[in-house]
Amino acid sequence: MSWTHLVFLSLLATLLILTLSPGVRSASVRDGREGKAAEPKGSARRVFMPEADAANFFKKRSRRSAKHEAEVLAEQRVRLSADERRREYYDEQRNEFENYVEEERDEQDERTREKTEQWREFHYDGLYPRYPRGW
Repeated sequence: MSWTHLVFLSLLATLLILTLSPGVRSASVRDGREGKAAEPKGSARRVFMPEADAANFFKKRSRRSAKHEAEVLAEQRVRLSADERRREYYDEQRNEFENYVEEERDEQDERTREKTEQWREFHYDGLYPRYPRGW
């Protein structure tokens, strides 16, 4: 048998299985003129909505009409929480930078003090007090 016969037989078997399975009948689309469609059950009732509601879904509120108070409050809560997260992020970044600058400044002060002490020891001639006072 050639490969075309094998492909043809497998497609024929798949078609036969799909036409005889009970799941296909429930998934078929029925025309609204034949009769009233069966009422959806379980989670399908929560997911799908009637056609009339679906057509008016985006027409509930036009562009110029006022928002509902709950919608405004929800948007404010979202905006405030985003502002709070942004504020916390920038506070954390500023604190990290301040700590970094403080450590760098301390290290620089330490290096400067060490260099100053080395310079004083090198240039000390023994005639004057080691650390002059009153200058």
